[in-house]
Amino acid sequence: MGRAFEFRKGRKMKRWSAMAKTFTRIGKDIVMAVKEGGPNPDANSRLRAVIQNAKAANMPKENVERAIKNASNKDTANYKEILFEGYAPHGIAILIETASDNNNRTVANIRSYFNKCNGTMGTQGSVEFMFDHTCNFRIAKDGIDAEELELELIDFGAEEVFEDEDGILIYAPFGSFGALQKELENRGLEILSSGFERIPQITKELTEAQIADVEKLIEKIEEDDDVMNVYHTMKEE
Repeated sequence: MGRAFEFRKGRKMKRWSAMAKTFTRIGKDIVMAVKEGGPNPDANSRLRAVIQNAKAANMPKENVERAIKNASNKDTANYKEILFEGYAPHGIAILIETASDNNNRTVANIRSYFNKCNGTMGTQGSVEFMFDHTCNFRIAKDGIDAEELELELIDFGAEEVFEDEDGILIYAPFGSFGALQKELENRGLEILSSGFERIPQITKELTEAQIADVEKLIEKIEEDDDVMNVYHTMKEE
């Protein structure tokens, strides 16, 4: 198996935020998708993908419909996606994806977390190059052979395809999202969820005490309402 498989396996053991936080993140994704491409999912591939993710997270249909309606309101604040970079203790690179309607607030909060936990906030581009920006799709198994599917999807950007207990996962470079989404839909394959991840090119093994230091910072960052995802180069078992 490749790096995407190992990355996914490691993150599967990760502590996820409460369901309410997940719904808040999906709500922001809906706002950004609607502002970008309109409220009709048939004509907005990004919104279509977010709705699939909402369904996978068991977000009530009425919540999704209300979020789409609210996002169509001109008075609804838009969210800007901002990437933050830095180092946790023990030389662990940290990459933080945020969606904020107040950049000054988000910058101040992220900086304070690094300062309080003995980390260092970096400049743009200081650690981003250490991660591969990828897209992924999870589809229903339905008797599909993952190896055969991988060969068939190579021309559409697929780099790694593997099966787990929840379906078949397809990984590709960030820029291949649209082509893969279109091909999967054309084939009539059920997309259960999709998204983007940043996979560290190299990871660093730490002692238990060092891991606790890094996790203290990560937990602080993840509690922030503006934070969507946190990636790091610490090795996860």
